[in-house]
Amino acid sequence: MLSFRLPAPSFRVLTSLARPPAFTPAPILTRARSTMSFSNSTPLLVTPATLKELPPSKTVPVDATWFMPNVDRVALKEYIARRIPRARYLDLDEVASPHPLGLKHMMPDAETFKAACERLGIEPNSHVVLYDSHGIFSSPRALFMFKAFGHERASVLDGGLPRWEDEGFEIESGEPQPVEKTSYPLPTLGSNWVRNYSQIVSNSLTDPTSSELVLDARSKGRFTGTDPEPRPSLSSGHIPNSRSLPFNTLLATNISKKTSAPYTTLLPREELRKAFDAAGVDGTRNVVNSCGSGMTAGVLWLALQRLGVSSAIYDESWTGYASRDESRIIKGEKY
Repeated sequence: MLSFRLPAPSFRVLTSLARPPAFTPAPILTRARSTMSFSNSTPLLVTPATLKELPPSKTVPVDATWFMPNVDRVALKEYIARRIPRARYLDLDEVASPHPLGLKHMMPDAETFKAACERLGIEPNSHVVLYDSHGIFSSPRALFMFKAFGHERASVLDGGLPRWEDEGFEIESGEPQPVEKTSYPLPTLGSNWVRNYSQIVSNSLTDPTSSELVLDARSKGRFTGTDPEPRPSLSSGHIPNSRSLPFNTLLATNISKKTSAPYTTLLPREELRKAFDAAGVDGTRNVVNSCGSGMTAGVLWLALQRLGVSSAIYDESWTGYASRDESRIIKGEKY
């Protein structure tokens, strides 16, 4: 079984791409640490039946649904129309930091995260259960944010809203009741959770045997450059020395008995292990997850967490990388 852990990064910020800093891998660790004192026994995944049995006074369901920009659906409208009872709505594009390239859903700063928790009625000891209307899609990125800020009492609802409804549990609709604002202490973002552009460039210029392994969650066609990116004028291709592992290969597709619509759940551990083995994850290198915009990289992160493996996310992901003229873009199967 995979057993490595992610170290705190040992990169320095690049001042010139022509003379990148030397890459010195840090010691391999086993688990990212929380900045809070709660037990780490909270499960990563919960089922609808488990969520139903959790004490309402200590549990906060949160709809973290997000749609691609080219999809004609509005997450907030769908939340108002259909949601798990008592659920709050988390807009991942709103609870985010501004970016010079205008990128969305970048990791928020501590003040923004704190304000969002207070607005959603979340306290430090709340068990936050995140879900989305795809099954498993954007909720892992939301979980990553909570864990990165040290909120250990957080889980993803495996199968999301479709599975909740499919298993016969109640659906709430209409304008939600006002939420009483809570007090949340200013958290600290863990130092080994997020990678930036300079770190990714430095890593890509390092001997692959000693660098971090970058896994790309986009489709294989976008990775090789044979398919276009969904964002106009953005080149497809991949970061040098990265590997392709499409996020949907880690998910099982289920068909709703009620609506006949598909929804996703995370694969069993043994199937996840095989997928990561095939992608070259062998425990000798630390892992950084990337995707189109930093959203579905969360699916890879969640799957690795299920195997007991800590990893980071390249927050900008491909959109930030490929938007810069100086970035080296690889096409085809080669790394």
